[in-house]
Amino acid sequence: MSRYLLTLLLSIPALAIAHSQPEVIVEGLFNGGAILRIDGQQTLLRQGQASNSGVTVIEASTRHVVIELDGQRQTLGLNKQISGASDSPEAPEVKVSRDNNNRYLTYATINGRRITVLVDTGANIVAMSGVHAQRLGIKYRQGLKSRVTTASGVAAAYSLVLPSVTVGAITISGVEASVIEGNYPSHVLLGMSYLSQVDMQEQNGVMTLSRKY
Repeated sequence: MSRYLLTLLLSIPALAIAHSQPEVIVEGLFNGGAILRIDGQQTLLRQGQASNSGVTVIEASTRHVVIELDGQRQTLGLNKQISGASDSPEAPEVKVSRDNNNRYLTYATINGRRITVLVDTGANIVAMSGVHAQRLGIKYRQGLKSRVTTASGVAAAYSLVLPSVTVGAITISGVEASVIEGNYPSHVLLGMSYLSQVDMQEQNGVMTLSRKY
């Protein structure tokens, strides 16, 4: 391919053709930078930095990143992607079926480890037992200590912020949580500190969670 033809292809607006630009997926966000997967390669870029493939981070926060590619700027949220193979990437969705006990149970990744969670709109925050926290490798006793009343009596509870909680392809950063000493609750409760940041729809015993942007 001639240099002239390559330049011509790259001048076409982003997403217009199938193989003119690298695939970019947002895997992590923080103030001043982002973790991007560019053509399968994970890359940490801070504001003003550019990758070898020409992706430049213009602005980044915990909610979104503004990238520039071939003179075109785009604002992307966590797990959002741009790809020459897709003109309109869809927001990730997770479908959770109701079980025989009318519970919505699914899996979440917390602290890099997978665990069963119960979707619970009645819980203000993500809540788990000390047993769960130990299984997930969370040093919960470094959190703010308080006392709560459970079915087994009064127990110590620790408030903390989880770096992220991932359900399916939906990752929420900075999720408030509480760890109750002992083995209560029996399941990790996926409460509103996570659920308030996703869209929820329930139909015919299936709850659909989708990422807000």
